[in-house]
Amino acid sequence: MGDSVTASNLGQVAHDLSLWGLFLQADWVVKTVMLGLLLASVWVWAVVFEKITTLRRANKAADAFEDRFWSGGSLEALHQQEGERPTHPIAAVFGAAMREWERSSTRPADAVQLAGMQQRAERAMNVAITREMDRMERWMVFLASVGSVGPFVGLFGTVWGIMNSFSAIAGMQNTNLAVVAPGIAEALFATAIGLVAAIPAVLAYNKITTDLARFAARLEGFAAEFGAILSRQAEERG
Repeated sequence: MGDSVTASNLGQVAHDLSLWGLFLQADWVVKTVMLGLLLASVWVWAVVFEKITTLRRANKAADAFEDRFWSGGSLEALHQQEGERPTHPIAAVFGAAMREWERSSTRPADAVQLAGMQQRAERAMNVAITREMDRMERWMVFLASVGSVGPFVGLFGTVWGIMNSFSAIAGMQNTNLAVVAPGIAEALFATAIGLVAAIPAVLAYNKITTDLARFAARLEGFAAEFGAILSRQAEERG
């Protein structure tokens, strides 16, 4: 009698194919895999939101800064307003060049020294671009890792769950589909969660990488134009 009640209870549990039921029935290893993938998925969306917001703000600030830069106003005044304490990448690039230029232009210089001053300013802008892009590209490796590893982690959970299911089937000596299907379903659930984490990570990584490359090109273009302005000023002073 007790055995029949136990078999009945097992059958009821085995037939709970809801997502929560599949999670509860899974082995502790599969549960750990599922929880890890869910946490990774949440973190992926947090990184995506942060990167999109940061890029949007950086482009908006760059638009406003370039409007002021090309308005014909004093570069020294613009440096005092935004370059000394930059709050966005393009202002940091501008400030790095202006600090080097002002530091070198306080004393008389011949043509050779002026050329060296221009080179130092350009080098300072390149260093600033690298530093700012490193900061903006933070957590991109995480997106790439989740996108490439997530499906395999989910597959590991699936393989582990199917092994346990086959072991349970062998112990029950029953290959009825109603007995086999729930165990396989909970195992495949791990792969599904892995894909849920990996697919958005891959799509977001490709999109954000393209946007970051476009913004880096924008910074390099500004540095080249500003370098040309400094070159003209050096020629006039020479």
